Amino acid sequence: MGEASFASRLNYAMALRHMKQIDFVHAAAAANVKLGKSHVSQYASGKTTPRPDIMRFLADTLGVREDWLAGGDAPMERAEQAGDAGVPAVRTSESDGLNPMETERKTITEPKGQAMRRFTKSTKLDNVLYDVRGPVVDEAARMEATGTHVLKLNIGNPAPFGFRTPDEVIYDMAHQLPECEGYSASKGLFSARKAIMQYSQLKNLPNVSIEDIYTGNGVSELINLSMSALLDNGDEVLIPSPDYPLWTACVNLAGGTAVHYLCDEQAEWYPDIDDMRVKITDRTKAIVVINPNNPTGALYPREVLQQIVDLAREHQLMIFSDEIYDRLVMDGMQHISIASLAPDLFCVTFSGLSKSHMIAGYRVGWMVLSGNKNVARDYIEGINMLTNMRICSNVPAQSIVQTALGGHQSVNDYIIPGGRIYEQRDYIYNALNSIPGVTAVKPKAAFYIFPKLDVKKFNISDDEQFALDLLHDERILITRGGGFNWHEPDHFRIVYLPRIEVLKDATDKLADFLSYYRQ
Repeated sequence: MGEASFASRLNYAMALRHMKQIDFVHAAAAANVKLGKSHVSQYASGKTTPRPDIMRFLADTLGVREDWLAGGDAPMERAEQAGDAGVPAVRTSESDGLNPMETERKTITEPKGQAMRRFTKSTKLDNVLYDVRGPVVDEAARMEATGTHVLKLNIGNPAPFGFRTPDEVIYDMAHQLPECEGYSASKGLFSARKAIMQYSQLKNLPNVSIEDIYTGNGVSELINLSMSALLDNGDEVLIPSPDYPLWTACVNLAGGTAVHYLCDEQAEWYPDIDDMRVKITDRTKAIVVINPNNPTGALYPREVLQQIVDLAREHQLMIFSDEIYDRLVMDGMQHISIASLAPDLFCVTFSGLSKSHMIAGYRVGWMVLSGNKNVARDYIEGINMLTNMRICSNVPAQSIVQTALGGHQSVNDYIIPGGRIYEQRDYIYNALNSIPGVTAVKPKAAFYIFPKLDVKKFNISDDEQFALDLLHDERILITRGGGFNWHEPDHFRIVYLPRIEVLKDATDKLADFLSYYRQ
């Protein structure tokens, strides 16, 4: 072939060996090498060049010389393969090309004639997805490591964008640290749980006592715990599409099956009740509601919530309600907790301080059991068991719950006209809708927007590739719609926490990118 690029040599060798991109992914998993399908796609398309260790792995898998694959003026075949280009080499000693550490490991752990035992990840992870911190984020990190600045619009983390924790919260935590050195009760500090109970009363959650309050290291831990305590293999849980992907991941990891009901973009992203109804089976145990919604920013009105309650009542289902953004509601609208409409049903409501008090890193969340707890006594026993096993949640963070939930709520200053979140929401909504081929529903809460792409105009069939291409061309990191279990490659999520001047630069770059982009 002579001199050629790495990508052309990679594709040539793949064709010669009758290999596909997925073969590298499988080989990497077997060898405990971190390599995803998107990475291989980038290499094959010539968009990126692998690190030296990955280059070595690719060469080993193809059975070619590493210096040839990298584009150097060297023979393709290794010496031991001359005359047999169709058989990849099997290296057995340092002289064959393994580094000394690999040779030592092989000598110690792999007796002659005996295959080395490989440790692979659990098959329970096969259906687990969390692209908010997935392959595209890995590629962004690789780019940053080489000195490239990346604008991160992929994760709802207020602190990097200048949102500060209220001074009173920081002061109170510092003041109480000496009293937070030991474990708390498994469910949490009395003061924290009492404040959460009173907050729940203000939200009209029925039949809630202090024993129904559980603190956690963020809502994420409690979602995992609540699903693990509930599900047997094959049990089904209805989850919105698009969803916050941790819900689907935790259901699948617990052995259950996540069944996605559609949210309707043409109806303000409200749940499609008819779709929800037809997906209920005799294996369905619960309905998950994410309100306000991540990733769409939708806020569900009372009539929609009532329809969900009626459906749950008809089929005797539990309701799990993720309400972490309930204090980030705009346009004078009111958040309604679905549990307040269901005193006769068993409900679990989740919330926390990460978003409303700009303390995502403190990791403090809670869940509240309400309604008819008699039908869930055995389940509650399971929750208590898992709660005790993890001992307790972060005690210093618990110590400021009472302070945070009382007094002036500084977040209210952000969500009114003139406030940062409100103004940034309006800007991103108008800017996205002004780009040809892009439409978006205006969010009513949280700090996310979930725009739609005209897939015919841009010829998009792979939303992960779209996210990678945008990252490479414009240094903007977003999360693809498929990362939220959306069924089409036509959406992506933007976090609009950056200031307007940053969002303007980002949307200008996005508009320029889409003016020429065709997949």
